[in-house]
Amino acid sequence: MEIKKKSTIKDIATALGLTPSAVSKALSDHPRISDKTKEAVKKMTIQLDYQPNTLSSALRKGKSNLVGVIVPRVNSNFFSSVVQNMEEVLNENGYNIVMTQSNEQYNKECKSIDSLLGIQVDGIIASMANETICLDYYEKIKTKGVKLVLFDRGEDELNVDYIGIDDYKSSHLIIEHLHEQNCKKIAHIAGFNHIRIYKDRIQGYRDALVKYGLPLNEDMIIESNLLVEDGRRIMKQLLDMPERPDAVYAAGDYAALGALQVLQENNIKIPEEIALIGFSDEPFTSLSSPSITTINQHSAQIGKLAAEAFLERINNPNEKIKLKKIILEPELIIRDSSRKKSL
Repeated sequence: MEIKKKSTIKDIATALGLTPSAVSKALSDHPRISDKTKEAVKKMTIQLDYQPNTLSSALRKGKSNLVGVIVPRVNSNFFSSVVQNMEEVLNENGYNIVMTQSNEQYNKECKSIDSLLGIQVDGIIASMANETICLDYYEKIKTKGVKLVLFDRGEDELNVDYIGIDDYKSSHLIIEHLHEQNCKKIAHIAGFNHIRIYKDRIQGYRDALVKYGLPLNEDMIIESNLLVEDGRRIMKQLLDMPERPDAVYAAGDYAALGALQVLQENNIKIPEEIALIGFSDEPFTSLSSPSITTINQHSAQIGKLAAEAFLERINNPNEKIKLKKIILEPELIIRDSSRKKSL
């Protein structure tokens, strides 16, 4: 099949008997070009299926009006909601997004950063992959003078704007609720401790157990990627322990869903025998049976605030703006998986 050659400004100029300069000015709505000529150029661009080279234009202007967005997974309602709300704010201010996903892989995240820098994005808004320990590639973004904002997963040592929730307090809300439900042995399906938000959740879990005089069994803290299969595997591991937990706090809803499946397959009553709590308020948590208690991370607010942080940086390039570290209050949504009928 013959590939159709792309039309150029020169093709439009030849068709209309104009100079390429005149066509370029007409396309940029130059005041010295008549409305009649502008209309003729507009019609010819449609006729010739002309597409402007936005990258070349960006290189000339030093501004692309593109913002790169890196998320760990696109199949998460939390991340898709963040991006949707982020995009609304950016679109209203003349910016488009280019979204990539790391699939929780460090190497893929690095390639995404290189690709986004290669197309001259004006900024990058990111949530880090589970595998990311080395921060060199994020430092590279800063070195290139590209604005960087982190959300949900970010590290303090990067010294960039960050938007998230109070993960430490989230664990306290969860343990407090389980204590009120008379749970005594609470296990934690955790995220990886090298990631700050999961480290905060683990520390909050530990400190809250101490606060309420509950036993801390390190064998009941198991780190993972927090996928459904991780929840299933760890729940089986917990059930094989000599002394089973009477409650499980998973640091992600997908892991909580996997745990729920295993409990039901083993005919274990939820929450009477084992209470269960997740994290993130994925849509399925309200639809499962029993419905799953979880933490609302305020995804819409995070998306809007991340976009606004980028806009403030890009619109005030010469001003020293104080770093934003916006920590939102978590909300515990109590549902059937942890609400004991007898209490």
